[in-house]
Amino acid sequence: MSNLELKLTKRSLLGGIAVAGVGVAFASPAAAVDIPKPDRDVDMEEVLKPGPLKDMALGDANAPVKIVEYMSMTCPHCAHFHATTFDTIKEKYIDTGKVYFILREFPFPRDTASLAAFMLARCTPEDRYFPFVSMFLKQQMTWAAPTDNDVRAAMLQLSKLGGFTQESFDACLTNAQLAADVTAGRDHAAKDFGIQSTPTFLINGKSYSGDMSVEIMSALIDSLL
Repeated sequence: MSNLELKLTKRSLLGGIAVAGVGVAFASPAAAVDIPKPDRDVDMEEVLKPGPLKDMALGDANAPVKIVEYMSMTCPHCAHFHATTFDTIKEKYIDTGKVYFILREFPFPRDTASLAAFMLARCTPEDRYFPFVSMFLKQQMTWAAPTDNDVRAAMLQLSKLGGFTQESFDACLTNAQLAADVTAGRDHAAKDFGIQSTPTFLINGKSYSGDMSVEIMSALIDSLL
């Protein structure tokens, strides 16, 4: 990928969204506090080793609970988790030193929009990474499926709110090394940790796929404390 020129159309984007949006809820409302069963075990020591890009993390690295979330920017279940669950979990567990949280990029192979959004997040100052990701997720429908089909233009307008200019936007999206590093991190996760869908959470050596409510994730974290 020597030059990432994003010629994004509604048709190509929808293909990516169809692949990315495969997360499912763990339980019915009647069983909302049940702790979900893990999909499989993972070697958390290996998971926590740094990849080609520096981990974007929140909280105390020595916290008793380690959570690594693999997500896609165009995944509606990821957006739902960050809109309805993440802020509460951050306040309740991350900010209090109980959870160390790492967010890792998982743009699916045909999802150039998600790759581009992650690249833009990586091009922001490090302390703006999480706010930028949050902004893109909360505004997902304004850029992931715009009515005028011009995804690039919609992403540019949103990026300007995060401090980008036309020039810095273009420079970021033509950074071949950054694109390769994000892609390499995704491929490593798929090959070595079995990540196939988003969101997927690796928590203290267990893998859980799908959206989680505040109640479910709280119950899961509490069981590990």
